Amino acid sequence: MNKALITGITGQDGYYLSKLLLEKGYEVHGIVRRSSNINTKRIDNLISSYKKLNLHYGDLLDFSSLSNLIYNIQPQEVYNLAAQSHVGVSFKNPMITSNIGTNGVVAILEAIKSVDKKIKFYQAGSSEMYGGLDNEMINIKTPFNPKSPYAASKVFGFDITKIYRESYNMFCVNGILFNHESPLRGETFVTRKISKAVGRISLNLQEKLTLGNLDAVRDWGFAGDYVEAMWLMINHKQPNDWIVSTGESYSVKNFLEEAFSIIDKDWQDYVTTSEKYFRPNEVHYLLGDSSEIRKTLGWKPKVSFRELVKMMVENDIKEAESEKILFDKNLLSPTWEHPVSN
Repeated sequence: MNKALITGITGQDGYYLSKLLLEKGYEVHGIVRRSSNINTKRIDNLISSYKKLNLHYGDLLDFSSLSNLIYNIQPQEVYNLAAQSHVGVSFKNPMITSNIGTNGVVAILEAIKSVDKKIKFYQAGSSEMYGGLDNEMINIKTPFNPKSPYAASKVFGFDITKIYRESYNMFCVNGILFNHESPLRGETFVTRKISKAVGRISLNLQEKLTLGNLDAVRDWGFAGDYVEAMWLMINHKQPNDWIVSTGESYSVKNFLEEAFSIIDKDWQDYVTTSEKYFRPNEVHYLLGDSSEIRKTLGWKPKVSFRELVKMMVENDIKEAESEKILFDKNLLSPTWEHPVSN
C-alpha cells in the first residue's frame, strides 16, 4: 500500500490532495501543529469518511520530531504544502513566513535524507517567485524576481530542493503552481473575498466590498486540478521542476465582472478601492507556460475560469443563506462594510 505524508494538510491544497490520494487507495498521513485551536474544518469530512487518513502533531522546525515521524510512518511520498501562504501577511510577519519557508523545507529534506533517501519529495513553489512580467508568459527558465517575503522564501525552497536532488541523488521535485482557487480558498485571498461578498450581497447581508489593486492580472485555475499535477510530478520516472498553470490571464476586475454577473448585478455599484490595501511591492502580471507538463505528463486543467468563479460564488451563496437564517433569528448582524484587501 502506498503511503503519503502531507504537511499543510488542513489547507485548501491539503484537502484536495488528500482526497485524490485516498481515492487512489493511499494511506494518507498529515502533520498538524499542536495548538489550543486546531482547525480541521476543511478535512473533517475526509476524517469521518476514510479510515486511511491519519493526523499527527508535528513541527516543521523540529528536525528530530520530523525524523521520528517519517521513520515511524515509512511513507513513499512526502508533499510539503505547509507555508504562511498569504503574500500581504508576509510583509507583516516576515520572520514567521521566512522561517517556515526556508528552515522548514531544510528540516524535511534532512529528515528524509537521514531516514531513507528513496522517499520522494514534493516542494510547493509559487508563481510569486517570478515577480511578474509585463504581458509576458513565464516558463521554467524565466529568472526569479521575488517581490515579497513569501516569494523570497519560496525561491529558497525551490533552490534547496534542487540542491538536495543534485547533491544526494534524491527524488525531489518542485511544482511551481500559479494561482489556484476553490470554495475552500482562505477568506483572506482576493478571489474568495469576492465570492463571499457576492454571496452576502445577493441576500442583502452586505453592501460594499473594499479591495486594493483591481488591475492585477493572474493565471487562475482550480485547486482540484492542480493537486493532480502534484501527484503526476512525484510519480514521474525522473524528478524535475514543473510549472502548473492554465495559460490564460484575467484581472481582478474580470473576476469581479464574472462573479457579480452570476447574481445579475454590476460590480461597480458595490466595490470600492483603497490604497491602504495595496501591497508594498505590487506584482502586476502573472501568466504561466505549462506546455512542458502538458506534453510530458499529460496534465491539463479541466475547470475553466468561468466554471471556477461560478463554483465559488454558488458555494458562498449557500453559506450566505445559512448566515441569513441566523440573521433573521437575530443571532447575527449584517456586514454592511467588508473592508478587505487583495
